[in-house]
Parts: sequence; C-alpha cells; structure tokens
Amino acid sequence: MRYRFALPRRTPGRTHPRTAGRVAGAAAVCVTLAGLLSSPALAAPQPHTRAAPSPREHVSAPSPTGATTAVTERPANRARRLDPAQIPPRQPLSAHPAHPARRAAKTASCTPADFGSRSGAALVAFVKASTTDCVNTLFSVTGKDAHDVFQQSQMLTVAAAFTSTAGQYRGDNSGGLEQLVLFLRAGYYVQFNHPGDVGTYTTRLTKAVTAGLDAFFARSHSNDVTAVNGDILGETVILTDSADLQGRYLPVYERLLSAYDSPYDSVDSMVRAVNDVYTPLWRGNWNPDYVAAVVADPSITDTLHEFALDHTDLLGTDNAFLDSNAGMNLARYVEHPELQATVRPLAKDLLDQSAITGPTAALWVAVATQANAYDGSGCAYYDVCDLPAKLTAAALPITHSCDADHTIRAQSLTDADLDAVCASVLNQDAYFRGLVKADGAIPGQYESAIQLVVFASRADYQTYAGAIWGVSTDNGGITLDGNPSDPNNQTTSIMYQKDSDDGFTARIWNLNHEYTHFLDGRDDMKGDFATQTSVPDVWWIEGLAEYVSYSYRGIADDQAIQEAAKHTYKLSTLFENTYANSDTTRVYPWGYLAVRYMAENHPDDIQNMLARFRAGDYAGGYAVYHDGIGTRYDAGFDQWLTACAAGACAKSARA
Repeated sequence: MRYRFALPRRTPGRTHPRTAGRVAGAAAVCVTLAGLLSSPALAAPQPHTRAAPSPREHVSAPSPTGATTAVTERPANRARRLDPAQIPPRQPLSAHPAHPARRAAKTASCTPADFGSRSGAALVAFVKASTTDCVNTLFSVTGKDAHDVFQQSQMLTVAAAFTSTAGQYRGDNSGGLEQLVLFLRAGYYVQFNHPGDVGTYTTRLTKAVTAGLDAFFARSHSNDVTAVNGDILGETVILTDSADLQGRYLPVYERLLSAYDSPYDSVDSMVRAVNDVYTPLWRGNWNPDYVAAVVADPSITDTLHEFALDHTDLLGTDNAFLDSNAGMNLARYVEHPELQATVRPLAKDLLDQSAITGPTAALWVAVATQANAYDGSGCAYYDVCDLPAKLTAAALPITHSCDADHTIRAQSLTDADLDAVCASVLNQDAYFRGLVKADGAIPGQYESAIQLVVFASRADYQTYAGAIWGVSTDNGGITLDGNPSDPNNQTTSIMYQKDSDDGFTARIWNLNHEYTHFLDGRDDMKGDFATQTSVPDVWWIEGLAEYVSYSYRGIADDQAIQEAAKHTYKLSTLFENTYANSDTTRVYPWGYLAVRYMAENHPDDIQNMLARFRAGDYAGGYAVYHDGIGTRYDAGFDQWLTACAAGACAKSARA
C-alpha cells in the first residue's frame, strides 16, 4: 500500500495545501512541521521539529496526539517494548527567526565538537550558555561525535548539574535548566539509536537522572502556570520517559492532570506540558516496571477517567486532544490482563457518555479504537466490533458515483458539491495527459479506480480517518494507492473540506493535488512507491502535483513566486530532492518552480525521463536529469526565476 499525505503550508494572508509523496508498505510522509494535531489523530507522540518527512510504520491502533509535538508512529502490536528515548527534540520559542536567542545562535559556535571537547564544569557551563536551538542539534549526532558528546561520563556530569540546578528552580530558566534537560534527552535518544557509537548506559546514570527529576518535581515552582515553566516542565516530563522511569513518576503525572484547569488554556506551553504527560503514560505500556506500578496502584485509571469526563467541554475546541487523549490512554490499559477488570467498565462508561458522531465523537473514537485494538475479543462488550465499517457508516453516509471508476464517499457534501467534484476530477484527466503526453494507463498498473473520501472538516478528518484506515492524520489529506499490481485495486484519497472558500472545488483541500498523484501513478510511474522513490525524484512527484493543481485551476502559486525572488536553490540541487533531505519549502514551492520551468522550457527532457519511469527504469529516468542535464540548466533556471518573480509566473500556465 502506498500513502500520500497532504499538509498545510502557510504564506502571508492565506494557507495553501501541500501533499507529500506516496509510500510503499510503510509510508514516507510529509508531516505538519508545527507538530502533532490539535485534535485526536492516530499517531504516537513525536517531535515537532522535522525538516522533512521520513519513513513511518503502519499503525494498528492510535496513540496520543498533541498540540505541538509531532510523532514517530509505532505499531501497537510490536513484540518488544519501544524505548521512549526515541522521541526527538521539540522546537523551542527560540526557533522563531525573530527571537533574540535565534539571532544570537547565528554567531555563537554550536558544533558537536564544542560539546564533545569539553568535560566537567566546562561542559556544564557550555550547555547552560547554549540556546535550546543549539542543544536540539545534538539529537542528530552519530559516530565519534556521538561518543564524545554523550558517553556516560558526559551524561553523568550534566545529570549532576541538572540535580543541583533543579534543586534551586524558581520557575525561570536563568540557571539553564531547560538546556540541561534537553541535553539529557538528546543523549538518551542518540544512545538508543546508536548504542555502538555512544557506549553503554548503566544504572548509575539512571540514579543520577532520577535525583534530578526528584529535585525538580519537589520544587513548588514546577507547578507554576507560566510560559517559561511550561517549556521546562514539558521537557522534564518527557525526560522521565527517556530515562524509562514512567512507573516512578505516576504520582507526578496524576498531579499534573488533576491540576489542569481553564487558566492553563491561555498559556500554550502549559497546555503542551499537560499533554506531554500522555507520552510516558502511553509509551510506558512497553515497560514491565511501569505496568507493574500501574497494577500495584491503578489510581491513574481513575484520574484519566475523571479527566475525560470533567473536560468534555474541550471537545470541539483547539484543545480537544487533551480530553480525547485521556480516554485513549485509559482504554489502552485493557492490553494488560491484570488491569482489564479495572479498566473495562471505565472505558465502557466513557463510550456510554459520548457518541460516535456529534460533539463528543473525538472521545468516543479515541476510546473505541483502543478497546477494539487491545481487547478485540471483547469488542461486543464495548459495541465496537467491525469498528472501521461502523465508523464509515456513521461518518460517511453519502455515496455518489461519478462514473464506474470514480466514487465519492462524503460526510456532508450537497448534490451541487458532488457534481462539482466529479466535473473537476474528470476534466482534470485530459488536462493532465495533455501535459505529460500520456497515451493511457501504464500496462499492468492497476490504478484506474479511485474512491474520493471527503470529511466535513479537519476535526472530523482527524477524528475518523485514522481509525478507519490506520493512517496518520497529521497532514492535510492522504491518498492510499493500495497494491497497483492487483487487478482489483482501488485508490482511496482521503480529504476534508476547509471552513472557508479559497478556490478549491466544494472547499475540498488538496483535491486536485491529491488527484494528480493518482494520475501520475496511473500514467507515469510504474511500480509501488518504494520503487518510484528509489532515486531522487521528489522534485517531480510533488512539483508536478503542485504545478497541475495550480495550473489546472488557473491560479498562480503565490508562495512559489515569492520563493523565486530569493533564488535559494539551483535546478540541479532540486533534482536531488528526497523527502529526507528537503523541507516543505524545498519540496512544494520549489518543486513547483522546477517542474514549471522544465515543462515550459525543456518538455523533451521530461518526456525522455517519463519514458523510463513508465517502464519502471528509475535509474534511467534519474540519469536523464542527473547525468544528461546536470548543471547545464542552472543559469537558465536562475534567469527564469527572476522573470517569474517579476510577474511572468503571476499568469497561470493554463490562462
């Protein structure tokens, strides 16, 4: 199965849709870089600073989501426990370009050697003096750098400083506490992923970090409802997870959940800190010590149950995830036989006091997915048997056929909307084929049938899509290509309507971009997504979808035009785009610019490339532009960018 994700991209004054590439088996995705969804989605806690999409695994059950963390999805049924140290960094306030700390970071040295060459007091002083942006970069170190920076002796030094600094915590970061915590988190992360580079961590480090955590949570200021404390508190809660100490800090998690009240809502970092509690609560389920602690004292189950019931007023708001995540974490405990007698009635009560549709649907679905995934044999008790079909029937009552190959499943589209969608996609076929000069579908590539799924809002998409199809919803839409070698294959594009009209047919975000991915897979790119992306060709995959979406609709891509004026990339650089080496700006507006330039100035080269792609010869297609063109068009592209920014691109290609 291949997954294609769409995600939002912001430009001054308006928001534009963007899709990521298709993925084979396990998906590569383009995530919303701002972080996890602000309402329930089917994904596990993740970093909220990722420069580009990376491979993701299929998720058989949802896990907590949040306002400002992105996620590394993990299979719910994985045999071994997944170490919480895998959570990468979160983006601090100083990541904002205008923030003074950001400007200072541009002049201060920040290399792995700056940390690895120091030890003792010098290391502590350097960590404290660094910006959080700088410390964040350490999550990516490997090899000798990883050893020099994060060997246990270095971690012990920073852990001791963490303990002494936490013991004097007054609710601000004057002592550099956040940087110390972030350093320790980075160490656990790098050591887990590269143990051969870093070396072994022993119980000595665990004890040292525990001392610091105990000191921090004992300070009254750790309860302050302030922006600064929220940042530090959230990082420290995640550190309890990184150090695998979830069981020890159950009372802290309960305290933080019980303390939440409406004043938190005006302090974003405090909302995030409360939501961060769900990370160790969720991921601790792979830790036997944590499970034993919950079995010995299951009061956390009552806390989660009460939180979910007490805060149903959050459902339907930007902070809905706080409520649904409580229900999700509670129901997850049915995985453990020792807890089922306690948890089953609490989960059932949440289902009884919410509904599959309407304002409480996010809570109902969050609980139902966990009960179905982890207590499937008892699905009748919860009335969640055959859950995907049950949700589909409830959330997508409208079925409409455009023709034999195009079907719409919708939540609330009007007859006029349905007709408009059919006309839009059916007419796009001829436009697309005229552009790429396709004679028809690739023989043996079974992607001629598509189901267009349209939810009424982003919140509905986030509530239902993951539970029905097992996909991440931290994006602006997704296309599932299935198995293109199966004659019975049907592609499914899952989208949602925007709450305002900015030119998309029936307000369906990414409709024509997603549909272009379907057409590209049908007519241009043979094989599954892993085969298609075996070479750097994301400039084409995403750039084409952008170019067709805008040009077919007769709209100029304003953000691409703004980017053209910056002359950031050479064409030969864009030819090397992958989801791993490119951020959303390089993938989407610059992909648009690359494809538009090639289509308008060098269409024969595109045809040479596509002739090979259609035959499944991706190395040959890559050679057309990597070897055959190389840097020859860089100067022409640069001149074209100047003209584009000056107005040549303001007129759409179709107009």
